[in-house]
Amino acid sequence: MKNIPLYEVRKISDLKDMIEQSTKLYGPKPAFLVKENGNPNYIPVSYNKFKSDIDALGTALISLGLKGKRIAIIGENRYEWSTSYLGVCNGTGIVVPLDRELPHNEIESCIQRSYADAIIFSGSVSSKIENIIKNIGTCKYFINMDLEEDSDGQLSYSKLLKKGHELVAAGNREFLDAEIDNEAMSILLFTSGTTEKSKAVMLSHKNITANLMAMCSMLYIDEKDTFLSVLPPHHTYECTCGFLCQMYRGCTIAYCEGLRHIVKNLRESKCTVMNGVPLIFESIYKQLINNVKKRPGAEKKLKFGIKLSNILSLLKIDIKRKLFAEIHEALGGHLRLFISGAAAINPVVPKGFKDIGIKLVQGYGLTECAPIVALNRDCWFKFDAAGLPLPGLKVAIDNPNSEGIGEIKVSGPSVMLGYYENQEATDAVIRDGWFYTGDMGYFDEDGFIHITGRMKNMILTKNGKNVYPEEIETLLGRSDYIKESLVYGQEGKDDVVVCAKIVPDKEKIAEDIKDGIIPEQDIYDIINSEIKRINKELVNYKAVKEFTLRDEEFEKTTTKKIKRYQELK
Repeated sequence: MKNIPLYEVRKISDLKDMIEQSTKLYGPKPAFLVKENGNPNYIPVSYNKFKSDIDALGTALISLGLKGKRIAIIGENRYEWSTSYLGVCNGTGIVVPLDRELPHNEIESCIQRSYADAIIFSGSVSSKIENIIKNIGTCKYFINMDLEEDSDGQLSYSKLLKKGHELVAAGNREFLDAEIDNEAMSILLFTSGTTEKSKAVMLSHKNITANLMAMCSMLYIDEKDTFLSVLPPHHTYECTCGFLCQMYRGCTIAYCEGLRHIVKNLRESKCTVMNGVPLIFESIYKQLINNVKKRPGAEKKLKFGIKLSNILSLLKIDIKRKLFAEIHEALGGHLRLFISGAAAINPVVPKGFKDIGIKLVQGYGLTECAPIVALNRDCWFKFDAAGLPLPGLKVAIDNPNSEGIGEIKVSGPSVMLGYYENQEATDAVIRDGWFYTGDMGYFDEDGFIHITGRMKNMILTKNGKNVYPEEIETLLGRSDYIKESLVYGQEGKDDVVVCAKIVPDKEKIAEDIKDGIIPEQDIYDIINSEIKRINKELVNYKAVKEFTLRDEEFEKTTTKKIKRYQELK
């Protein structure tokens, strides 16, 4: 399997070059499917129009005196966000994508730390921005994506776009002829700060384009694919892998209306591929399985179908889509590939989807690497691995222990320029040409990377044993009765004790008690039984010795990672 050739990809030097090439190749084809003005149907927006709007917006921004300036973008997944991103970094200045879920004081801090001269924002965050307008005198322009007319110190995005089109038509070529330094900082990204205060990551066009070409050589997607954009666009994973990658390969992006609309939007858009985080895929899979279990005889029929299709697969006969047509139709009828990132996924889920004819592959990355470091291929993948290193990247294990586990370090063209105005933090992670990720892991015999956990989260016992909380949380998460968990170490009488905070799935527990699947008993006793069962899969020093229950879910980042530092503070 090691000699499977990479997919052919075209060379791009920067994101401006990328969109110009794509427009020539795919001009009239839909780049986006959007819903607007209450229209329930998706409306296509061509590559030609997208390129034209990028050029118009960039020209208008330069006309405001924003050439070479920092411009923040904040809003939900939408066409105007994508146009703004490339309208800024493809010739105007430096783009600063921000998380719209942040409270207004944190947004204000990011704007001040990045020295942004303008903010382009959606109406959904206008109340936060109005507070910021009063406090920040250094930010000159506030551009509202949803205003029809300029009002109260805010500029109308649509009017600005119209002005840009008029300037281009009149011969203004300031944006069109702008040259890109592909090694200079063009993108400034704030990390999610799950462990501590967020850092500002400096990325260049070269970082992003190197990552795009490498990842597309490993996973096959083309102009026939439609992606559903679900994750927040400010996050590097969604921005590179759910927006720029699609524009590079000529795909169509359909914007999701929200997490509860995923299945509906999959059907409406005829989506073929979707990026997501484990929580999304695990929820979809659990819902599918629960629906099957509710119908008499359906579970037995499903198991027989999987067994039959797996036997036929050995003979190179694939009838999964036909055998499981009902499940495929429930997910829109066109899905062929799920891509999971941002955290490790329960291996049961990708295996379950593969059994019914939908591949689910996962990757591993960090904002500092633009973001992908490793990726499972669609033609060679493992359910429990983070993936194979991207071509062009060196990935190594630093100071491995007897089990081959050590800190993952990365070197190559997609590694960041550094942390903005934080040389001390930069020097701590970039040493001798390597970026030290802070993630612990190992290579298996086939060259796949496996992540064991974060160095900062590691529990060290008094006899020198390493315990990775994420490994135990994955096992706990496989229980039907545990919604989520947080594992940590606590000083005990003789040694460090492995403890867990557990959020029980009360609905599932109540349902299974009612159906007689489990005996009626206290929730604490049910979770205690589950933990005892899971502990049998672990060596003694990793076993959960103490646990507490909580009703509310843990606070998370927008990519659904628990804010561990905050929860354990």
